[in-house]
Amino acid sequence: MKIVQLKRQQQKDWEYLSQKQPLQAPLVLVFGNRFLLEEANVYSEIQTLFPDGHIVFGSTSGDITSEIVDDNSITITAIEFERSQFEIKTSNVLKSGKDSLKTGEALINQFNTEGLKFIFVVAEGSFINGSQLVEGMNTKTTNNTLITGALCGDGDRFEKTLAGYNTAPKEGEIVAIGFYGASLEASFSIHGGWSPFGPMRIVTKSNANILYELDGQPALDLYKKYLGEKSKALPGAALLYPLNVKTKEEKQSIVRTILNINEADNSMILAGDIPENSKVQLMMTNIDNIANASEKAAKQALSTRQNEPELALLVSCIGRKLVLDQRVEEEIEEVVDVLGKSTTICGLYSYGEIAPFHGEKNCKLHNQTMTVTLISE
Repeated sequence: MKIVQLKRQQQKDWEYLSQKQPLQAPLVLVFGNRFLLEEANVYSEIQTLFPDGHIVFGSTSGDITSEIVDDNSITITAIEFERSQFEIKTSNVLKSGKDSLKTGEALINQFNTEGLKFIFVVAEGSFINGSQLVEGMNTKTTNNTLITGALCGDGDRFEKTLAGYNTAPKEGEIVAIGFYGASLEASFSIHGGWSPFGPMRIVTKSNANILYELDGQPALDLYKKYLGEKSKALPGAALLYPLNVKTKEEKQSIVRTILNINEADNSMILAGDIPENSKVQLMMTNIDNIANASEKAAKQALSTRQNEPELALLVSCIGRKLVLDQRVEEEIEEVVDVLGKSTTICGLYSYGEIAPFHGEKNCKLHNQTMTVTLISE
């Protein structure tokens, strides 16, 4: 595996973060600020750098390397696989006319499943119902294929997100990269570091990812009551106080971020589904807990491997970034300390993290977690 990393700040030239070397038909992961990805020449500019590259775009709430978390840049990680193969499939939730479940099914159906070991998903994060997307993908996977990935971000603006493959990035796009090869090894882990507090309540009225009532009372009213003065900063303040959701069907709890609120009907729009009769609690965290969780995720992903990882794909949540604030690099430093300098770090802060629970096979949509995926060939 050969890897080249570059970064470009706004109105500046590309800077190599690693040794410059020629690559053949590389996978080119381009993560960056949404406004920079909207620039008219961004695709042609990157195509000039990698003429035979397979270029995958994703907008972020901060792009990640081993050195920095950057809000106002584009980061390129170009990978030449020497003993493995990959293929890339796309769908667009705005153009296909399919719901999120059917979109997930159709996306995975495009792959040749023979020898398929791992899929990394870069999905738009504005329109998709992430819970339904991963459920659809799960129904079509075979042979215990691992799926991890991200819902793209847009800082803390929540205006629109962009993704794309071999074209200028656009809204509604979902890109899936399938990896093949006898020697390819992919491992993963996730950890959050958030703790529930306050009373546990029952979801008495919801529809998909919209929460209307808790214990028969308007959900937004209750949420505001617990936030107190901080409720004036909604919906942004909600990223600091997600919900812990436990359903009868799942063995483990899922963390759900509140993306928006609707004052008209006192409802809250979550990043994923929240079924009726679920049990929910508010959650909170601190900087040390977040950093420790990232360290745990890296150690757990590393512990299950046979070979040293060459590439680490990190997906963390915008809510974690807001808590960390000026100390945001600390959770990345914890991962780097575990993996060592020989592993290339590439990733993004997202609106949702895609991965199974540790020890399980089907992927889930998570919020407020650090997801670490390690790859070698």
